[in-house]
Amino acid sequence: MKTAIIIELRENLKALSLSTTARDLESSIRQAKETGPGYDEFLLDLTAIELQARAENRLNRRVREAKFPLLKTLDGFDFAAVPDLDIRLIRQLTECEYIREHRNVIFLGRSGTGKTHLTTALGIEACRNNYRTKFVSCYGLVNELIEARQEKDLQRIIGRYARYDLLILDELGYIPFSKEGGELLFQVLAERQEKGSVIITTNLGFADWTQVFGDPVMTAALLDRLTHKAHIINCQWDSFRLKESLCQRRPDNVLGEAV
Repeated sequence: MKTAIIIELRENLKALSLSTTARDLESSIRQAKETGPGYDEFLLDLTAIELQARAENRLNRRVREAKFPLLKTLDGFDFAAVPDLDIRLIRQLTECEYIREHRNVIFLGRSGTGKTHLTTALGIEACRNNYRTKFVSCYGLVNELIEARQEKDLQRIIGRYARYDLLILDELGYIPFSKEGGELLFQVLAERQEKGSVIITTNLGFADWTQVFGDPVMTAALLDRLTHKAHIINCQWDSFRLKESLCQRRPDNVLGEAV
């Protein structure tokens, strides 16, 4: 290789923000000489490597920004254990059409049924499609909003949450919060209407949401907005965690009975 040409070519690639191509330039040229592709194939390979690296970097950046508590994918979900789940709908949601249409998704069901796993997996797919995503527990968001109001920073925080393409609110109803907290959460959701999608997991039926937001009129207005054209997924099967606990305890029980 001509060193001067390689140095200049690498600098040109960096100037064009083709950092992966610049980094792997010498090995790519060496491989091309060994395999003998045409100029068009060589350039195609270089651009494919660059695009793949950019996609991976973009995904990692989006996932970091989302702040998922744990990384869960659909590959790790036991669909066989929940025959009542509409798998076709879940696969459809991974295509993120609902985000482009500003539609919402609501998972209803008791604790331990995999709602957070499914929402996290959908959130990762949103990141993969380059949508700005944020995962937060309802209780955590309410606390942040109350602190922002006390520090006279509320509108900026509400505006920040309004700009995400997908906002995932986990565990609505699991921990009660004050009337002020319900009103502030309502403001966030109202601000996002027809601007972005929301995924909510909750252990409460819609009739019980007044327990969270307090005011029946405000709750009715919120439900009307959230559920309009929303995908509502009922997770009515038994808790995975409960099943696992029972399976782990069963050998001990059998042993005790034998003794």
